[in-house]
Amino acid sequence: MGADGGMLDLAARVRVFRRAAAGVLVLIVSVPLYYLAAPVTRHNPVPRWFFAALLRALGVRVRVEGESASGQRVLIANHLSWLDIPALTATTGTAFVAHAGLAQSTVLRWLCRMNRTIFVERNDRGSVADQIEQVREAMAESGVLTIFPEGTTDGGVTLLPFKSSLLAALDCDARDVAIQPVWIDYGAAAPEIAWVGDEAGLANVRRVLARNGALHLTIHLLPALTGEARRDRKAIAAAARQAIADRMAQRVAL
Repeated sequence: MGADGGMLDLAARVRVFRRAAAGVLVLIVSVPLYYLAAPVTRHNPVPRWFFAALLRALGVRVRVEGESASGQRVLIANHLSWLDIPALTATTGTAFVAHAGLAQSTVLRWLCRMNRTIFVERNDRGSVADQIEQVREAMAESGVLTIFPEGTTDGGVTLLPFKSSLLAALDCDARDVAIQPVWIDYGAAAPEIAWVGDEAGLANVRRVLARNGALHLTIHLLPALTGEARRDRKAIAAAARQAIADRMAQRVAL
């Protein structure tokens, strides 16, 4: 079905098939390379290469504005689409904290594990301590970790509230870890590709792949938080959200 609820026309179906086939080809090439590189590399470069190639195959063009903070860092980003994950991985090499619902799919769980994804249960308060420990371990292993504190995808026009629970690992022993807000910017196309409401995952994938022309995405790496903005997890969540909101407002004003 199209974005308006109608059936895809022939040209859109061809775009879906062509992009999906190219994505599968990239996956087929990448998997054996990943397992060949795994025993001889500490930070396997294949996931980053795979996602960059996948984005090209899907018609997504990514550019980066701003500078990466030095050393170990946590990226705090807004969240619109499943495309956010390959875009951030390709540009920063990051691992992720993701909702455990992704792990229900065998294929998605397998792909996510190769990129050191941590699965968390939003409503399981009893597992918070374990989740915090996993976050700390991932920071130590990968050097870059992304958290989506909105907890779900939004429509691309406004920001949802940033939840501070997943930032608990940054409260105490992460003073040497940079905390960097990131705005994932799809421009005017954001409402078209955002995955919101009750839309099925496969329906959203098909809708995104059916788009005519390239999809342009900008990763805005904003200045790392300092001082009182890092006081505790609530301050971190509020400061990161405000930094992203301010950059969004600047873009709208241009």
